[in-house]
Amino acid sequence: MILFLKEGGLGDFRYHTKTVITVAHFLMRTRAAFLANDGTLVEDLLCNPNPDRIRLLHGATEGLRLLHAAGYRLIVVSNQAGVAHGHFPEEAVAAVKEQLRNLLAEADVPLAGFYYCPHHPRGTVPPYAVACSCRKPEPGLILHAAREHQVDLAHSWLIGDILNDIEAGRRSGCKTVMINNGGETGLVLSPGRRPHYFAADLTEAASIITFVSAPTQPTILRYAYPRGVVLAKKAM
Repeated sequence: MILFLKEGGLGDFRYHTKTVITVAHFLMRTRAAFLANDGTLVEDLLCNPNPDRIRLLHGATEGLRLLHAAGYRLIVVSNQAGVAHGHFPEEAVAAVKEQLRNLLAEADVPLAGFYYCPHHPRGTVPPYAVACSCRKPEPGLILHAAREHQVDLAHSWLIGDILNDIEAGRRSGCKTVMINNGGETGLVLSPGRRPHYFAADLTEAASIITFVSAPTQPTILRYAYPRGVVLAKKAM
């Protein structure tokens, strides 16, 4: 039995565990944590192609370490509509990917993959100004990454800070955590866009994921919604 209590708001978690989680459990399947980029993993700088300005958000380093230690492959899935709008060339995205890889390496965690969509239906640069299946909320980026990494989507997670991220995760068959940082201005929780959990930052998201995914007896979890704390009973 694991008791994981969220004592109101988006504060700290307390853990009490009496079970031993074996390494063998995590080796049974390939699991991934799909991460939105701007606003989830790094500071949200609008249409920023400059790698020198990329900074990991508060809580990102510890959260990444928790997920990696739990056996999750860390895969970034990012809309890069600045390409379609002419703000920067597609070649600039490679520098963003390399900087992310370097930042994660400094935190002693590997970046398993970086997948991006350069399209936008209202873009100004052909051939990027098109509707596509890879721009979130479409699930194409996640599905493509899952095929390449042989990921079990039913046991994987999407972490993002807007509802388009959440919808893409749900449509892919992942569980979802939304970083409640104010990045989403139209918080209308329709069934296909409702996060499974909310978190204050990536550390809290990783704590929720590693707890919920642990093999154990029925558990009790209090998790935060914007309108208050909900008590949920989950059978693993």
